[in-house]
Amino acid sequence: MNAASPPIVLSLSGHDPTGGAGIQADIEMLFRLGCHPCTVITALTEQDTHDVRRIYPQDPAEFRAQALTLVDDLPPAVIKIGLLGSSALAVPVAEILDRFPHVPVVLDPVLAAGGGREFGCGELVTVLRDLLVPRCTVMTPNTHEARRLTDRHDLDQCAARLLSLGCRSVLITGTHDESEDVVNRLYAVSGMRCFHWSRLPETYHGSGCTLAAATAGFLARGLPVEEAVARAQAETWNSLQASHHPGRGQWLPDRGAGSTPRV
Repeated sequence: MNAASPPIVLSLSGHDPTGGAGIQADIEMLFRLGCHPCTVITALTEQDTHDVRRIYPQDPAEFRAQALTLVDDLPPAVIKIGLLGSSALAVPVAEILDRFPHVPVVLDPVLAAGGGREFGCGELVTVLRDLLVPRCTVMTPNTHEARRLTDRHDLDQCAARLLSLGCRSVLITGTHDESEDVVNRLYAVSGMRCFHWSRLPETYHGSGCTLAAATAGFLARGLPVEEAVARAQAETWNSLQASHHPGRGQWLPDRGAGSTPRV
């Protein structure tokens, strides 16, 4: 690779035609952070700014072929995983991860749309927990996702369970809580750190994708996990604060509005 080339981040996620979340969110944030985003779409979706109506998952064999062709030519510095769309896609995703055992992996375990529609069936929860969580460097579940993945309610216990499965760091986000501030908790074997953010007034489409993509981008730029997670949260908060409301549902982040990244 040319020494001047930006680091490659491979994003495996769904396509959101609104541009608020999914692959487009990843591309915007990764490009902003000075990375080269490569993408393989896991699923097409029928959705608007209110909610997801239907998911059209990729055929696993076709997804595998697309991903292998891509990474054989463009080896990633970091791999970011979002919406799978079906439990069957976890198998080829795990195969990709095993080809790059020393590459950091960021998993956003998407189990529901921002509008509330759930697409995390029991089988999807199981394959995420069994196949992908053990291969992760950082997970970014919200409180609902952390509880569904672990069958526990206490967040400390949720994190302990995910770490015991092999994930090295877990950032549990508190956007779904009713606290005055948003409290995000980063867990690792070394301990736990809390981050407090002023709660913004609207509901947002793509905040989780933005956070996970920013974490992947900062890891690709060489930052250690805790610093990458801290910087990613700041970029996400700035994107949400500058969000716009083009439709009649949730607000969409402006991922060009963050502070100028310095790495």
